[in-house]
Amino acid sequence: MNAGQQHLLDTYRAAQRGEAAPPAPGTHTVRTAHELQQWYRFPAVVTAPADRLPARLRRAVRSAAAGLLRRGAAEAVDGAVMSEVARVATSGASRVATSGAGRVATSGAATVATSGAARVPTSGAV
Repeated sequence: MNAGQQHLLDTYRAAQRGEAAPPAPGTHTVRTAHELQQWYRFPAVVTAPADRLPARLRRAVRSAAAGLLRRGAAEAVDGAVMSEVARVATSGASRVATSGAGRVATSGAATVATSGAARVPTSGAV
């Protein structure tokens, strides 16, 4: 059923019930388009500049870039820690043992976590 047939059916039902006839299809199209345009303009006027789409996109790009930089820095720190462990191991100062938890420990000196954080126990090896 197309819009014209639906309109005729609705007009017939309205006449049977004694109600006002519905508007013809396309009668309020221009007014509706104008109201939709106003509806989309309204949030643009009342929204704070920091909450508008360009600002939200800038914030998203900056946070993604910062996350990538943090990730790169963490990998660089991990590389530095691993190179320090290799230096200690090759200097002959102590024997290097690897535990199953992903930690490299020197016998009796310190525990170095591969996540980039160094831990120095107060007594004994891990």
